[in-house]
Amino acid sequence: MTGPSDPRPPRFVIQKHAASTLHYDFRLEVDGVLKSWAVPKGPSLDPREKRLAVQVEDHGLDYFDFEGVHGEGYGAGAVIVWDWGRYRSLDPDRSPAEMIAAGHVKIWLEGEKLTGGWTLQRTRGGRQASVADDQTSGRGGRCPPAPGDHAARIGQIGGDD
Repeated sequence: MTGPSDPRPPRFVIQKHAASTLHYDFRLEVDGVLKSWAVPKGPSLDPREKRLAVQVEDHGLDYFDFEGVHGEGYGAGAVIVWDWGRYRSLDPDRSPAEMIAAGHVKIWLEGEKLTGGWTLQRTRGGRQASVADDQTSGRGGRCPPAPGDHAARIGQIGGDD
């Protein structure tokens, strides 16, 4: 956990979640919780392609490295950590919490798979946002070839190799 006395940048995690529909959960460590978005198609490395990201409930920091299977009901299914690392704000005037509240988040990810500038932009109407690789600013992301489906930590969802 990062906090006021911790000089390290805050963490991010992307969890691949095989629930009723496969999606990716993008989470940012902000003010002692994991701010979370469900991204049905996962992150894109094409800056021209925006992906839907729906803001969902915050999760506790203990969920950061969760891998396993959720039981029956809402969210049931296998979860792996697809990528993780640290992030920093690309807005020198606002904290991550302020950017989220304003509906425009520009961050730099330093992950095991993803590295580069990324944007979450709230759309009209509230919880939905688009997430895009921010190559237009010269801070584009990168990911190894066929980023596919290998877990960044342990385990994987069956049938991905």
